[in-house]
Amino acid sequence: MKNKTVHIYSHTHWDQEWYFTSSRSRVYLFNHVKNVIRILENNPDFPCYLLDAQSALVESYLQWAPEDSTRLSQLIAEKRLLVGPWYTQTDQLVVHQESVVRNLWYGMEIARAHGGTMLLGYVPDSFGQGGNMPQIYRQFGIRHALFWRGIADNTLHETEFFWQGENSDRVFAVQMPWGYHYGGLLDETPETMVRFLNNKLSPIEARSNRTHLLWPHGFDQAPVRENLPQLVKQFNECDAQRHYVIDSPLAFVETLENEVGGDARVLRGELTEGKHSRIHKTIFSCRADLKQLNNEIEALLVNTLEPVLAISRSLGNEYPARIVADIWKLMFFNAAHDSIGGCNSDETNQDVRFRYKQARDLATHLLEMHTRLISIRIPREHDFTFTVFNPLTHPSSPQITFEAWLPGIPFTLRDAAGRALPYVIEEQQDLTDYVLNQTIRLNPGEAWHRPEKVFRTRLTVDSRELPALGYTRWHLDFSGDGARQVVTDRPRSIDNAYYRIDVEDNGLLTIVYKPTGKRYARQMCFVDNGDDGDSYNYSPPRKDMIITSEGCLVNQRCQRSDLQQSLRLEYVLRVPEDLAQRAKGNATAEMHISVNVSLQHDDLIRFSVDVDNNVLSHRLCVHFATDIMAKMSCADQLFGAVKRPVEYRPALEVWEDEHWQEKPVAIEPMQSYVNVHDDEHGFSLHTNGVREYEIVGEHYDTIAITLFRTFGFMGKENLLYRPGRASGETVVETPDAQLPGKRSFTFAWRIYHGTFTASQSACVSKTWLTTFPVWQDSDFLNGRLRFCLSDVERDYPVEYSLLTLPCGPDDALVSTVKCAEQGPGYILRFYNPNLDRVVRIPPVAKAQNVMLDERTPMAEKAVLNPADVQTCYVEIE
Repeated sequence: MKNKTVHIYSHTHWDQEWYFTSSRSRVYLFNHVKNVIRILENNPDFPCYLLDAQSALVESYLQWAPEDSTRLSQLIAEKRLLVGPWYTQTDQLVVHQESVVRNLWYGMEIARAHGGTMLLGYVPDSFGQGGNMPQIYRQFGIRHALFWRGIADNTLHETEFFWQGENSDRVFAVQMPWGYHYGGLLDETPETMVRFLNNKLSPIEARSNRTHLLWPHGFDQAPVRENLPQLVKQFNECDAQRHYVIDSPLAFVETLENEVGGDARVLRGELTEGKHSRIHKTIFSCRADLKQLNNEIEALLVNTLEPVLAISRSLGNEYPARIVADIWKLMFFNAAHDSIGGCNSDETNQDVRFRYKQARDLATHLLEMHTRLISIRIPREHDFTFTVFNPLTHPSSPQITFEAWLPGIPFTLRDAAGRALPYVIEEQQDLTDYVLNQTIRLNPGEAWHRPEKVFRTRLTVDSRELPALGYTRWHLDFSGDGARQVVTDRPRSIDNAYYRIDVEDNGLLTIVYKPTGKRYARQMCFVDNGDDGDSYNYSPPRKDMIITSEGCLVNQRCQRSDLQQSLRLEYVLRVPEDLAQRAKGNATAEMHISVNVSLQHDDLIRFSVDVDNNVLSHRLCVHFATDIMAKMSCADQLFGAVKRPVEYRPALEVWEDEHWQEKPVAIEPMQSYVNVHDDEHGFSLHTNGVREYEIVGEHYDTIAITLFRTFGFMGKENLLYRPGRASGETVVETPDAQLPGKRSFTFAWRIYHGTFTASQSACVSKTWLTTFPVWQDSDFLNGRLRFCLSDVERDYPVEYSLLTLPCGPDDALVSTVKCAEQGPGYILRFYNPNLDRVVRIPPVAKAQNVMLDERTPMAEKAVLNPADVQTCYVEIE
């Protein structure tokens, strides 16, 4: 009697790019899917095959072989070809929460359109599992998960467990300790077959005392093994202890769940241990240039474009669903674990960059089109009129910097109520002939205003309260001059109602927090050190040289206006040229750093940093000292917040003796902010750049964020932080990854008094990362400069608000406002970003509660527990 059943699932893990380009991958995918279709159709004994759970592979194939659509859909409907739920195999730690949700949404919709989706959270190779994935899975009808990376046997000896999200939702999960490729090579030799099977399955049996065992058969770009049914038959004939079946991975996980019942351990939150499989803990800062593009475009899409499209739809304009889908799909290709990781060849990363360019261009022009479609329908009484949009669901009074085409004469800027708005002209350029030669008059006999001069102007405006999720109008009044003067001088300090910032003689900053009078020294210290790592991992060199900006200030100036005060600081750091010079202690190169530190009227200290990078293989961080000896840090994660220890003990004491794949460092990811706090006060650092931080210092009292790191090879062996084999190709040089030239970064620092609430930090980040679009409605701009549109009836209101929601500490935050993909309404997604307090969901008229899939009804909730999510479909009146 055989007492074990071995479930073999046949698959390929199809990286769409890596050390090879996406073009190469697509060509070989075309051949691969052709073979899969042929084998499944001609061999009924081959029950099923998994196409890496990526629906993008189906789209890619059918783009070149549309004649196979019916055949492919039949195999999918029969559950013989398994596709979905993902569009691409996304990262879960550094991409936006809405990117993860949309990846599943589009992936499942495409799979369903072709016959059905696999309801399994299958993640064979992503570098760690996001802490709130269980509730995301559950809201897509997925109750099971199967993955490789992230769990050490110190934490879980067996392979199966219940995985619980921060809101207490659970999925039944199985880890593949040796990866998706463990059964990729099968011995077909009769004389050695039994020994081969025992050698392969004994480790699996040592980790599980269950009757049902999983043996994944496949590897990267693996060809389908046509004789697998015959091999399984031979396995059954020669192995007296085990019964072998070809099965789907979901069927195995469900079978194991039935065997387990409730008898399995519960693991909670993110899974990022690197003992048995590398999670590449510091990949968050690889190719900082690409990470920045990702973050900027995600913010543009989620925070600005989609809300403006919802406003536009509510006013009667058509929702461009296919264009939005194309933008998101470009982002999904770049969100795949290797692509967003940056652990690729330079040639591949050039493809990644180009997709970002395409996505940003499409998003920017689509936003322009719809702000314009709205603006030209609003009654206009002034020749220089501007429509100002607020994509947030609460009224807001941001400081907005935008480009305008102005006549170069003094003016007062007025809002819709006629009130003067403070503004500063940052720069302007005379482009009169160029602009006016672009104008097209569709009706030449109609009167219009042709200015004598046109200056391309960048101005910053202190806005008054903008209507929530709507727009208002501004105009120029030439009867007076409302411009605020900018004074440039050399004082060493700036201040507002919250802070006084002093530049010390050593070039560091001291910040006085005015509400308490407390002084904080050693602020904004740049720290440069060597990087002996590769495209996967930061690793310090064995002989390092650490350089800081202390004592390196060479120039400073101050600018003051009614809108803001700023310090412009210039540093020159003497640094080694490369790792060889660093090892010798030679710092002969210069790295120039320019910093703008600005104070507006709120409690954010804004930093913009320009670095001229001309040295190799190093890492640049910026440090902010606090007076808190932290044991834990707090950062935002998918739909919530997470507390992490500042160091991992006892893992740090045993990792070398236990031969961990990589050192358990506390260099961590975030979505937008990191925080340390005690019961009385705290500090938050918000970033629009690399989403990586570490709590450092002898007493763990300093927040460090990575600005960038550089390296020269895709893969390297025997790193301090990652001993043994290389993760990538050691022969692939990556000169682009040295990031030569000028690099720019932005971040913000906030000090507060009182208890920490994650919702407040999340709300600050949301507002700071939101762009408030402005469209100039002037006749002379209708033409070749911006394309020519026909005149339309101006029947929209001068001010408009689609929806107003409260934004207090006890209110749920809005993750997204977007047009519904199914139905004519729009989607509101609320979540609770807090660690330990509930929030309330405001009442919304004509709202229906649905799951993340936007189709399945969900019970109404008055409050949300921490990390909980509630989506509402709202009808447009």
